[in-house]
Amino acid sequence: MSDATTTDLYEVTMAMSYLREGMTRPATFSLFVRDMPPGRGFLVAAGLESSLDFLSGFRVDAEDVDAFASALHRPPRDLAPLLGMEFTGQVRAVPEGRIVLAGEPLLEVTAPLPEAQLVETYVLNQVNHQTTVASKAARCVLAAAGHPVVDFSLRRTHGPQAGFQAARLSAMVGFAGTSNVAAAIAEGLSAVGTMAHSYIEAFGTEEAAFRAFARSHPGPVTLLVDTYDTEEGVRVAARVLRDLDDAARGPGSAVRLDSGDLGALALRARALLDAAGLPEVRIIASGGLDEYAVDELVRSGAPIDVYAVGTRVGVSADAPFLDSAYKMVEYDGRPVMKLSSAKVTAPGQKQVFRRPGYADVIGLREEQPPGEGVPLLETVLQNGRRTVERPTLDESGERFAADLAVLPPAARRIRAPLAPRATASGQLTALADRVRRRIADEALASSADLRNHERSATGTQRSVPR
Repeated sequence: MSDATTTDLYEVTMAMSYLREGMTRPATFSLFVRDMPPGRGFLVAAGLESSLDFLSGFRVDAEDVDAFASALHRPPRDLAPLLGMEFTGQVRAVPEGRIVLAGEPLLEVTAPLPEAQLVETYVLNQVNHQTTVASKAARCVLAAAGHPVVDFSLRRTHGPQAGFQAARLSAMVGFAGTSNVAAAIAEGLSAVGTMAHSYIEAFGTEEAAFRAFARSHPGPVTLLVDTYDTEEGVRVAARVLRDLDDAARGPGSAVRLDSGDLGALALRARALLDAAGLPEVRIIASGGLDEYAVDELVRSGAPIDVYAVGTRVGVSADAPFLDSAYKMVEYDGRPVMKLSSAKVTAPGQKQVFRRPGYADVIGLREEQPPGEGVPLLETVLQNGRRTVERPTLDESGERFAADLAVLPPAARRIRAPLAPRATASGQLTALADRVRRRIADEALASSADLRNHERSATGTQRSVPR
């Protein structure tokens, strides 16, 4: 089976119905985040590249048809219309790494309706998860205020793929390295790591463990000092490090603090290392850190050189999902919208125009940019194939850095950030009003037809002889 079966069942049933009814004209779906999650002043667009990989290789094969038929308890011949379906449409999207706001389309898919419907689940999954994690990681970089941050999240992310994505995305927003070997190799990242407490416990003493580790790793080395008594661990580490020659110790050797009052312990560790004549030995902090904890440590002046963040960032613990949606906005040239309470959507194909100060305007695709507005959505897939080369991670990172540099200070705050709000253009507002009136008129007409039918049926019944 291919990734085509990585979908919700109702996508299959809808696609089948569209095919049966001959509804194969182009449809446009817009993917956006309704509201900013708590504690977020901005989002970082991510997940586009894996979505494009999926779409450009999308094909329903015979095994997929069999799987769909099995799930629906129907014979495979009933699902035969899906066989051989490929994605032949267009995608316009905000490139990965750009900062985006609530309400703005991150991407728009235009394709024959069954195709656009069947790919919804996978695309929404990728963009939702990766934008969530990238946004969390970006806040860690802000909180660290120039100190290196590294990714230790793999062991507790929601699966290996999620761990890989966390490593890649954290690098995109400025992390200095990752413990994830597979991601480091695939993406050209710096692999980082030290030792576990179990390593220390396997030896008779901390000193024996530290010296054995130094013999196996010619340097620089990082020694975990809080297995037993942290201060004593620092003293032992200092003794071992001092005994190494300059080449073995190198400028990158460090001690790692993984528990307790990290700020107070870092102060004491710094004093002990300096007293031992090791001012160049760095202090790495880890253990349940996220942007809030990092921000407190940096503001307190803790002498920590590197922050290792893991679980809370890899799963975006405080805001683990986005209120994202993939909604139809046009079918066969007819703008459509949803009117249900608290989930109203805007009709028509759109563009986002970024103006200075993040005074973004969401307008219609064919609109001219307002004032100094710069369009964010670009055509990245046409006729089911990429139209631009895959950007490097460095290129995506440069986009992020450029956007972050001009983000309003209130949106950059770690605590109680204030997110900028995008506004709708006059043309988009006017279109929404027209579509709303059209839907109301059609509902009234349908209701009138129903009443007439009911009256006719009642009159017919009364005229029947008894």
